[in-house]
Amino acid sequence: MTDVPAEIVVSATPDDFNRIAAEWIMHCAVRSVEERGVFNIGLSGGSTPLPVFDLLAQPECSARVPWWHTRVYWCDERCVPPDDPESNYRQAWRHLLSKVDIPPEQVHRIEAEDPEPEAAADRYAAQLPARFDLLVLGIGQDGHTASLFPGSTLVYERVRKAVFIADSPKPPPCRITITPPVIESARRLLVLATGADKARAVAEALADPFPLDELPARLARWGAWLLDEAAAAELPASFCR
Repeated sequence: MTDVPAEIVVSATPDDFNRIAAEWIMHCAVRSVEERGVFNIGLSGGSTPLPVFDLLAQPECSARVPWWHTRVYWCDERCVPPDDPESNYRQAWRHLLSKVDIPPEQVHRIEAEDPEPEAAADRYAAQLPARFDLLVLGIGQDGHTASLFPGSTLVYERVRKAVFIADSPKPPPCRITITPPVIESARRLLVLATGADKARAVAEALADPFPLDELPARLARWGAWLLDEAAAAELPASFCR
C-alpha cells in the first residue's frame, strides 16, 4: 500500500461516471480471470453504485464479464433481512445479480440478520478470499468507508477480517463490516463519490493529512477514485484529470 492516490478521475456527466466505473470493473474482471482464473469483487452499498450496477446488467456489458469465474462479496451490510429495503445485498441483487448468469453459490452475502451477528461476522470472515481482486468502495459525508466510521477504533484492527458493530452513527446502528487489512490487501480499489455533499470529505481524504480515526476513508487513499465534478470541487486542480 502507498499513501499516494493511484488515480483520480473526474467525470463530466452522470453517464460518463457510470460508463467509466463499469469499464473499470469489466477490465478488472477480465484481467483477474486471465491472470488467476477467478475474479473476487467486494461491492459497496448506498445509492452511488446502483446506476453502475444497472449498466453492468445490460446485455452488452454483462457479456463482457466472466460471471462463471466471478465471486461476489460485500464490503458491509446492515443488520436487516436480505429482502429489507435497507439491505445492501437486496440492492445489488435487484439491480445486477438477478439479471446476470452468475452461479448462486458464488454470491457470498453477509448474513447480518442472524440473531448472533458476531457469529455471522466470523462466518463471513472465513469466506473471504485471501486478497480481493477489486473492492468497490464509497465515502460518506463524514469520511466513513464501508462501515468504518470516524471515532471508531476499528480503523486500527489488524487481525479480524470482518466484525460486528452496534454503534454506527448512521442508522441502522447494527452492521457487519470488513476491516482495514481487507482493504489494504486488495489488488485494486475503486472509490466512487458523487455530489457536493461529499466534496469536503473527498478533499480531506485525498489532500489533507487527517488521522485514520478521524477520516477512515483515508484507508482507500491509494486506490483509484472516480468523482463527479461536484464531489471533486474542493480538490486541488493538480489532483484531477
